[in-house]
Amino acid sequence: MTVRRGIVALLLFGVAGLLPGCLGSSDGDTEEQGGKVTLTLWHQEQPPNRVKQFGEVIDKFNASQDQYVVKQQVQNWEDIYQKAASAVQAQKGPDLQFAIPDFTTALKPTGAVQPVDDIVEELDGAHKFIPSAVQPYRYEDHTWAVPVFGMVQMLWYRKDLFEKAGLDPDKPPKTWDELLSAAEKLTGDGKYGIGIPSSKHLFTDQEFYSFMTTNRGKDLFDSSGKVAFDTPQNVATIDFYKQLSKFSPKGSNSWTWAEPQAELNNGTLAMAIEKGQFLGPFTEESGRPAKDLGVAPIPVAPGGERGSIYYSNAAMLMTKDPKKKEAATAFLKFLFEPDNYATWLLAEPGLFLPVTEDGDSPAWRESKVLSQYPDAVKAMLEQSKHGALFGFTGDEVSPAIGQISAENMLSQVVQQAIVRDEDPKAAAAEGQKMMEAAAEKSG
Repeated sequence: MTVRRGIVALLLFGVAGLLPGCLGSSDGDTEEQGGKVTLTLWHQEQPPNRVKQFGEVIDKFNASQDQYVVKQQVQNWEDIYQKAASAVQAQKGPDLQFAIPDFTTALKPTGAVQPVDDIVEELDGAHKFIPSAVQPYRYEDHTWAVPVFGMVQMLWYRKDLFEKAGLDPDKPPKTWDELLSAAEKLTGDGKYGIGIPSSKHLFTDQEFYSFMTTNRGKDLFDSSGKVAFDTPQNVATIDFYKQLSKFSPKGSNSWTWAEPQAELNNGTLAMAIEKGQFLGPFTEESGRPAKDLGVAPIPVAPGGERGSIYYSNAAMLMTKDPKKKEAATAFLKFLFEPDNYATWLLAEPGLFLPVTEDGDSPAWRESKVLSQYPDAVKAMLEQSKHGALFGFTGDEVSPAIGQISAENMLSQVVQQAIVRDEDPKAAAAEGQKMMEAAAEKSG
């Protein structure tokens, strides 16, 4: 397994067993079933609850009309980069392929990924996309995928532990100084103020980048496309992250996705920064009522701005067949109808967020899990508007971002500062060199 594919395998938190997927029909030959055009959809959302929920929407679409049939085929993040590229080469790829921004940049050179400007424009007119959801797929004068759900990082905290430490549970930290102070007060007697990962892992990339965004450091490249990592803002962010790590469990230098949620739920950890998957299991795993789970935006640096990492997952059109494009358009229009879209998003309540304004519907908000956390839902939706993704903040996308992501260069910088105890200035300079080398290698 390559480094890139290994990282992407972890992106969507937890693979629940491999479900078999098979290759789709060849491009250019419209496959028909009972007189209907067949649209093959590949996605990597393997957990059974996600497959089942997606299937409900797909089955409903198939039953709603007599022109098209959508078939979902479940793949895995572990080998999708290689498998999708091989399938395209063999002309046996899917018609719709779910992707993250980095995956889109990897497949686009094959020529299989088709512009979807017209589809996005039509859907935007009807449902109004959140700009931060579309932005990572818009470059080279086109939009290359249709966003289908988003994910955003927040500051999660235990209100009951705040009270025990003499902190106001309704006034979470808003600034870096307040976060440091709270983390210190919440640390002691086997408890830790906040979980700060320093592993060579995408989780560390994401958390560190969230702090970068609040310190006006969201752009990894300048307007000319050159690497711009070694800046005073990023040096300050490394220094702050290093200070904050003092109040994190010792094992956090090897953390992946599961540890901070488990530590928060068992009461060992008072604060953690992650996405909305914290909502679903909180009451059962913590034994505490829903009201004890607090949420807030990522605290902001002095002179900084509100921000966070934000991922939108999207559907790429992988066929030039006009009939299949019509089928894809019809399916996506059906998907974004609010009730259907609510069913889709509830495949993972809290983690999968709407990318359209009317996706914030009663059918979604008033569902079993989300209805317990109205303030958290509201906060995540607002934070999504302020989100960004490293390497995808400019008008063009540098080819170096693939290697920078694949080699976890942001978390390597963190490791140098925390694990190796390097000076933040030295760590930033080394990060600049690594990224420049990636840019040179990428041409």
